[in-house]
Amino acid sequence: MAPIVQRFDVSYTYPVHFTDDLFARANPILRDLLVAAPGREEAKALVVVDAGVADANPDLTNAIVAYFDDPLTSAILVEPPIAIEGGEAVKNTLTGVERIHAAIEYHGIDRQSYVVAIGGGALLDMAGYAAATAHRGVRLVRVPTTVLSQDDSGVGVKNSVNAFGKKNFLGTFAPPYAVINDMALLDRLPQREWTGGVSEAVKVALLKDAAFFAFLEANAPAIVARSRATMRHVIYRSAELHLQHIASAGDPFEFGSSRPLDFGHWSAHKLEQLSGYRWRHGEAVAIGISLDSTYAYLAGMLDESAWTRILGVFEALGLPTYAPEYTSVRDETTGKPAVLAGLDEFREHLGGQLTIMLLRDIGHGFEVHEMDEPTILRAIDLLASRSSTPGENPPHPTSAPRSHEENADARERHEELSALATATD
Repeated sequence: MAPIVQRFDVSYTYPVHFTDDLFARANPILRDLLVAAPGREEAKALVVVDAGVADANPDLTNAIVAYFDDPLTSAILVEPPIAIEGGEAVKNTLTGVERIHAAIEYHGIDRQSYVVAIGGGALLDMAGYAAATAHRGVRLVRVPTTVLSQDDSGVGVKNSVNAFGKKNFLGTFAPPYAVINDMALLDRLPQREWTGGVSEAVKVALLKDAAFFAFLEANAPAIVARSRATMRHVIYRSAELHLQHIASAGDPFEFGSSRPLDFGHWSAHKLEQLSGYRWRHGEAVAIGISLDSTYAYLAGMLDESAWTRILGVFEALGLPTYAPEYTSVRDETTGKPAVLAGLDEFREHLGGQLTIMLLRDIGHGFEVHEMDEPTILRAIDLLASRSSTPGENPPHPTSAPRSHEENADARERHEELSALATATD
């Protein structure tokens, strides 16, 4: 008998809003989203908030409760906001997922009800996974509260938690019902989080928009100085480019073996794990992009001026381009730097052949299916030497300082590698 082959397409539409003071009484965005299903008088909403965000914004919990108590809001808040500690640790166990599942079951939150998740990227990943796996999908409204989650992870379609020592091992592709970027929630971010999230904007600019990269270069001082207007543009354009890719690149759910928007992430994800998550995701991405850009430079794929600009923008933003864990943490069996295992884990995550995004120029990425290990190691050495050069990329507080002898050796190695790169070009 012939097989029956059925094909169907599912259209997804979700808005990404940009606002200030989401829970102000006069702000209608959330109340207009939380509509009741046909035949119901009201919608149910369960709110989950990153405990760190709640602590940094002492009035937030009361503002949320008051917003739902207002007669203008028809949705009901089924219980006071559930505070769950954020950061990468929330993804390392299922405790947060189970807590949300229990609240969904207890309050009868169904597929026509809402989970409103307020927090950074890790909290949103975890809460999104919980919402997507309850009733095969409860409506999720994301309210990202970090630069990184507003300009990248919070506007995408992925949800996950970590397992088996691997980042994002458990997860779903489940587009949110809506995303609301509230600029006011960024005001109390620590400087490390404010600038760290810009690495994802640099990433998408390097892949898709040279003019946006030039904007980031020119406005790095304003970003560091916490210009709201500048950061608003950075977030909006970065989110726009990420969403355009999801909609038009032909593989939003990553059925193939390519994920271009994870440029620099093969080593970034591994570095986070090797450092015990001392490196924040945005910092690790800056380091990972620096490594892959340096690899492309040494391999003759990327010219020196572009390579210098890429590292220069991270340095101007105060972001690291090198991590000592690249060499200090080694595989117990092979003795090689443990970060190299990130290549196999990156391939394993999707299956199929290894596919890595590299750069030919700023704004122009291309894919390769293998990376030369000796060249990776030379790239690490070159970044190590650059990070120890006075005036260039000062060591991050989590980085161990180098001795004078190590600095001299690194500078000598830098000269050797620069000569090699020139010969390769």
